[in-house]
Amino acid sequence: MIKFYTDSACNIANLKIIATSEFYSTKVEAVTLTAESKQYKTLPILEAVDGTTFFSSNASCRYLSSLGNVSASFEVDSWLEWEVSVLQPSVSLLLKATKEEAVPVSLKKNLTYLNAVLAKQQFLSGKENFNLADIVIWANLYPLFKASVLSEVSDLPNLQKWLTLLKDKEPLSKSFTCFAGDAKSENLKKKLVCNSSITPDDSRFFMPVEVSGLSFDSEVDKDSQDVSKEPDVTTEEIELAYQSWLKGKSALPPPKANKGPVLPKKGERNILITSALPYVNNIPHLGNIIGSVLSADVFARIAQDIFNKLYAQDLVLQDSVEQLFCESCQRFLADRFVEGTCPLCLYEDARGDQCDKCGKLINAAELKQPQCKICRSTPHLRSSKHLFLDLPKLEESLKQYLEKATSTGHWSNTAKVIANSWLKEGLKPRCITRDLKWGTPVPLEGFTDKVFYVWFDAPIGYLSITANYTDKWEEWWKQPGEVQLYQFMAKDNVPFHSIIFPACQIGSKDNYTIVNHLAATEYLNYEDVKFSKSRGIGVFGDDAKDTGLPSDIWRFYLLYLRPEAQDTYFSWSDLMLKINSELLNNLGNFINRALSFIGNNFGGSIPEMTLEDGEKLLIAQLDRELKSYIQCMEKTRLRDAIKYMLNISRMGNQYIQSNKPWERIKGSPAEKSRAGTVLGLSANICCLLCNLMEPYMPDTCSSLRAQLSSQPTQQVLGDSFVCFMPAGHKIGKPVPLFKKIEQDLIDELKKKYAGRQSPDKELVVSPAPKKTEEIKANTSNDVPNGLLSDDEIAKLEALVAEQGIKVRELKTNKAEKSAIDKEVAALLDLKKKLTLAKGETPEPPKSKSKNKKKR
Repeated sequence: MIKFYTDSACNIANLKIIATSEFYSTKVEAVTLTAESKQYKTLPILEAVDGTTFFSSNASCRYLSSLGNVSASFEVDSWLEWEVSVLQPSVSLLLKATKEEAVPVSLKKNLTYLNAVLAKQQFLSGKENFNLADIVIWANLYPLFKASVLSEVSDLPNLQKWLTLLKDKEPLSKSFTCFAGDAKSENLKKKLVCNSSITPDDSRFFMPVEVSGLSFDSEVDKDSQDVSKEPDVTTEEIELAYQSWLKGKSALPPPKANKGPVLPKKGERNILITSALPYVNNIPHLGNIIGSVLSADVFARIAQDIFNKLYAQDLVLQDSVEQLFCESCQRFLADRFVEGTCPLCLYEDARGDQCDKCGKLINAAELKQPQCKICRSTPHLRSSKHLFLDLPKLEESLKQYLEKATSTGHWSNTAKVIANSWLKEGLKPRCITRDLKWGTPVPLEGFTDKVFYVWFDAPIGYLSITANYTDKWEEWWKQPGEVQLYQFMAKDNVPFHSIIFPACQIGSKDNYTIVNHLAATEYLNYEDVKFSKSRGIGVFGDDAKDTGLPSDIWRFYLLYLRPEAQDTYFSWSDLMLKINSELLNNLGNFINRALSFIGNNFGGSIPEMTLEDGEKLLIAQLDRELKSYIQCMEKTRLRDAIKYMLNISRMGNQYIQSNKPWERIKGSPAEKSRAGTVLGLSANICCLLCNLMEPYMPDTCSSLRAQLSSQPTQQVLGDSFVCFMPAGHKIGKPVPLFKKIEQDLIDELKKKYAGRQSPDKELVVSPAPKKTEEIKANTSNDVPNGLLSDDEIAKLEALVAEQGIKVRELKTNKAEKSAIDKEVAALLDLKKKLTLAKGETPEPPKSKSKNKKKR
């Protein structure tokens, strides 16, 4: 019999498990534990017939649904991951709120998102696909609805209808009665609790690290847990960790000194890392950096040749396509030079090759209300002959490869969902050529005036970049059995790296190294809005340097909020908070106090260490954190790994604080010896932290290594915490690693990069749209920089496009010159005002002199 261990609390995690059990008719024996009889520190827990224990409520629900002959699906998995990483924390914030009206903004956004999804379909996974995703998310929200703490639901009719629809299903109605009993609204509200902390690892792995079942007044955030509380560490773990510690540096792999080009070696682990080439139309902003380049840095053209091989395999089609041509610019428009409304989700700011909102690849000709990005006029279709990659012929081979890669490799959930949605819809031929003057020429008769589409060409650039590094590049790119390929990017690049590029590699019949692990991030936004260089909103590459903040500060903060599962937001206030609390008060404080005390009281030499049981337990705890750090790095969960590093320094701080070496050093010889043990172990923790910091803050790590007088043999990270620096090792001069960021600086930077956005953007009620005549009247004079709002700038852009059409129509109809000149003057005036409104400098008018030929 399956056993379900819980207590009497109204824990939402309980309802998830009860509802899943009822719906899938899986018999479960509930065992209610009292405070005195609790054998587990976290509840609820599910124990399978074979003794397997599930500590994650979502893992429990997956297991119970599988017993009901329900197979797993990527769609359900993506919803469950969203529930545990996005929805659940926001529900937890609501239950912690002290004011009646204090509903977290994050929860409001999540409810609005669900309402929008349910506006298009009856259930979360489709019109008729009621499944585990609905049950789990319903279990989060329905108790709040019944406890009258979700007044916002009344403004979200689709969500309210869905909640009621599910409640009327007998298994769920029965499960809620079992969960809440006859508790009235107010009583239920007081009793409700929620899983407040999630495992940093994927929730699909059944690891006993999720903290659940916390009461209303004892909720603990993962980043501020009291790690001095003894974790559930076994005697065997303690002994193994202590033996590794005693082996010291001999337990570590030897440091590698790479001379000349680094090449893969047989029998060793060879890792090849790429970051998506950042195609930006200006200086890259922080979102461009975190999505690809920085993430790949932490984890540490031969296009014509591939085309010829695809062509020889009969995998290239020829066809005429309708392509957008700008009459004003007199050229076919590249995809990125066309903007308009997405034909699939109706997002109004889609690009000509992809919609950032729904993630679908589109053809520019499919856009509604297309505009030329250069002149804002409306382009028109012209027929042009092009080449297509015959993806349907490669679909089965690609599907087989991706099924293996996504199941055995480390793919972010975002990457898996996007890749599998493409395969689910069925692959279609994809155009791989463009009518442009720049790019890689097409080596085929009849198409030599065209170039390759950038996303056919660009990924192949990884090969040519490697070839520039070494003429033995094929050892990296044509030995898939010896090399593991990790690729980092933002989610908009996933289709090209998971579908298009692998299809080309497979179709060429060469033995290419194809992506094994794909880490895709969501988007990083700026203070709740989008980055905009033209409007001065956000921090761009050159701005980050001008702030005077060290590069390591930027690296740390961007990686701390890396958007691994959902969009995140850069915030100046949060940057100050994280740097001052985590780097200065936590990490920097621990390292400086430990090393300074050794320098001042032990002549800068590591003291003798006589470890007691408490130290052995601490070593085992640190060993666990280290292993979790390494596991997160292996799975490209860089944001989660950084938190384990901070946990280690937090444990070090508490170790020093509880043992008070500043008092012991004044006592008896035994007390002084005890102080030496505490500081010697602390110094070794500093050495461990230095190795963990290196990928995130290399400059700071270099400074700390000088303070530690660290040797190459002490700079290797193994999978166990060891004694890096034995007694007698001489350290250098300790100096603080970080400086406090003051509020005045933050206020200055926030103002400097705020652009022309409204400070209370979400609270501003937009006025009714102005008529064209009103806008023209309001913009009749030169526009001072920053006077117009974003909406008014958009309306000016629309006016420019409208006026451009009017001018072209007059020219087409051969109107009188005076009439044409009048409208051209109006168009130029509008363009000037638009340029000024964007904060740009208008170009001086060009003199036009025409040489008339005499006949």
